[in-house]
Amino acid sequence: MISLDLARRLAHDAGVLWQPAPGDRFVIDTKLLTDEVFWVSNLTIEPQHFADQTVLGFNGTTEWALDSVSLDQSLWLPREDQLRTLLGDRFDSLRRTDDGWEVAYAASDGTRHTVTDADVECAYARALLTL
Repeated sequence: MISLDLARRLAHDAGVLWQPAPGDRFVIDTKLLTDEVFWVSNLTIEPQHFADQTVLGFNGTTEWALDSVSLDQSLWLPREDQLRTLLGDRFDSLRRTDDGWEVAYAASDGTRHTVTDADVECAYARALLTL
């Protein structure tokens, strides 16, 4: 799973925007809740839109005393497929190496670059952060 640090950097430094959808993972980005990973689901947690704000509604979760949490208090933990989609046509290849996972991609000037990480999602995130 992508690290919290890389997820924060994608959101804050790279400006990656999150449009919550079923299957998305996230944490509530406060000290006491970052160890709890939540999944958006139409059955329990769903994006709700009120005026100019999106909140995540906790429906039917009796174990948590949460009704909703604003999107800006949440930190998206994108999956491998979502990170690959964000790379778009710049993505070239993914391969397993002795050091982990290597993502090859093209920079805006067309030059080919690679990043490697032990975690495949972190490798994709590192590639995105260099664009």
